[in-house]
Amino acid sequence: MFQPDEKGFYGQYGGAYIPEMLIPNIEELKSCYLKIMESESFLSEYKKLFTDFAGRPSPLFKAERLSAKYGANIWLKREDLNHTGSHKLNNTIGQILIAREMGRTRIIAETGAGQHGVATATVCALMNMQCVVYMGETDIERQAPNVARMRMLGAEVRPALSGNRTLKDATNEALRDWIANPTDTFYIIGSVVGPHPYPDMVARLQAIISAEMKQQLKEKCGSELPDYVIACVGGGSNAAGSFYHFIDDASVKLIGAEAAGLGLDSGETAASIARGEPGVIHGSLTYLMQDDDGQIIEPYSISAGLDYPGVGPLHSYLMESGRATYLPVTDKEALEAALELTRMEGIIPALESAHALAILSKLNFKKSDRVVVTVSGRGDKDMKCYMDYFKLTDK
Repeated sequence: MFQPDEKGFYGQYGGAYIPEMLIPNIEELKSCYLKIMESESFLSEYKKLFTDFAGRPSPLFKAERLSAKYGANIWLKREDLNHTGSHKLNNTIGQILIAREMGRTRIIAETGAGQHGVATATVCALMNMQCVVYMGETDIERQAPNVARMRMLGAEVRPALSGNRTLKDATNEALRDWIANPTDTFYIIGSVVGPHPYPDMVARLQAIISAEMKQQLKEKCGSELPDYVIACVGGGSNAAGSFYHFIDDASVKLIGAEAAGLGLDSGETAASIARGEPGVIHGSLTYLMQDDDGQIIEPYSISAGLDYPGVGPLHSYLMESGRATYLPVTDKEALEAALELTRMEGIIPALESAHALAILSKLNFKKSDRVVVTVSGRGDKDMKCYMDYFKLTDK
């Protein structure tokens, strides 16, 4: 029910709205991605890299103090403990194996918070491939630690100088590059966005998150089904992976946290489901923020990874069908949730993940509820922001 059709549509959302020059690339990828991903050689190498390189499975941690505060059994899916520090490596390992199988030698990517850029640069170093990462100039400044990591890994980081110089603009530049270099280049998209088959391919690669959740819950609780799964949503890859194996079980409540920025009515927000409407962005029909003339409204979030004006088409469909609920979280709420997790459980989350943690204060739980929150990344890259906001200085 929640799988895309052969043209890549989830209900009315999805598809492949692309320039003519990219049609051969997309058609080639459509014709072979499932065949490659289901092959014995792919699965064998993919699983080996997960275990020996990425460090999976990521732990499922019972947050005892958070559980006591919110009156439920709060479990944290620790994607922040993956190699490179986020869920992004799940996807880049899979896509670079597909790229290699297709004979591509040059990799491009877009990044906002820098986590996808780092994960892409990492697998390119591993596979000895050229890597170019597009990143908005604004994000290059506010995510300097990840820029340094990408460059140390051998990637070229190219600034996007248009728009508000964030994730949307980096994606635009990556697509222009792919149009100019269609034969040797593979575009590793970092989220469940873009033209089909990318939303489906990325969701399948990130589905390891919910597959592990089920097994770990079974071992720890005796049941593989949680009552709630909560994850942050920008483009929505960690949420798609967290929801994936629970989508067809209506007993599991799926909650996405959108970046509300300074507030839904402030004009400074990235809550594309709450403040958007259907339109086409980066090759797919989905919810996005746009004005009356159909021009994209520049998004804002303190979190570079959620600073995107649209959302993956799967999430648009899950929202419209009522299968998932998406709640807005402001910058302030996310920052306070990050400090709460840090002080109560000794875990410093990425600002993106902090949006998911802020949802805990917005829901009413029963004591028996099993609640899984995906901590999509670690907070090293956001320390300057945290230090400035909380005035964390030696006294």
